[in-house]
Amino acid sequence: MQDATRQAFLDDGAVFVKGVLSEEQLARCRAAFDWAVENHGPNAFRIFDGTEQQSHNDNANPLAKARLDELVASLPFGQLFADLWGSKHVWYFAEEVFLKTGGRGSRTPWHQDTSYLPWGGEHLGNAWISFEAVPKQNALEIIRGSHRGARYDGTTFLDPNDPTQPLHGGGALPRLPDIEAQRKLDPNVYDIRSWATEPGDVVVFHPGALHGGAPVDPAFPERHTLVFRFFGDDATFRPLPDHSDAGFGSGGILFVEEMAALKAGDHLRSPSFRQLV
Repeated sequence: MQDATRQAFLDDGAVFVKGVLSEEQLARCRAAFDWAVENHGPNAFRIFDGTEQQSHNDNANPLAKARLDELVASLPFGQLFADLWGSKHVWYFAEEVFLKTGGRGSRTPWHQDTSYLPWGGEHLGNAWISFEAVPKQNALEIIRGSHRGARYDGTTFLDPNDPTQPLHGGGALPRLPDIEAQRKLDPNVYDIRSWATEPGDVVVFHPGALHGGAPVDPAFPERHTLVFRFFGDDATFRPLPDHSDAGFGSGGILFVEEMAALKAGDHLRSPSFRQLV
């Protein structure tokens, strides 16, 4: 791990890492992805459901946990994140699945994962793995340095005409800015990081960073993406708002019992999460 990569993650909140996974490792990840799509968990959700832009999303499927714990333990992510963060320990949290097909899946709205997950700290990371060669115009986009800014309310992912529709409401968190509307007025208003990727490459970003995009279109009609989430020594429980229009508790909707055992500022720890390093 080069010092420049560590510094870029610290400052920018996102880095591109070339060739992390071998063909064999990638094939095992794809088998896990395909199984997950066929065996939805209780958190499966259709972004923009009922519209031409709808796409499939699933998070932390308990049916997949045992097999994914074993899979992730066999991959190089534990050492990668230990080196990236300078953390003595690394834990695997859970997966997220994205499937966009038919050449009509719109941009995923801008958001921060920390609007949905009760997380704080420096040692948090998502490993974004796409199984296709993704052109830059279809790539995930991240706003540079936004993990060090405000924690915004989330989006509901329900209304393509209102990508900032508040998840929680009540004013505890500021509403998301309409980033795409601002970019139409000034394409350079935000400092955006994105990369074209080949199979085996990984985009790593802090879940507090504003990110979105990754559309499909007739020239790039399908995208299959598997995301693994990790945390290290400097990862803490940062509660969500007490009020949520969407019914989220202060510990979110994933691993509810584990989060309920924590209070604000506690280290993010539980025997439920596989320790890799």
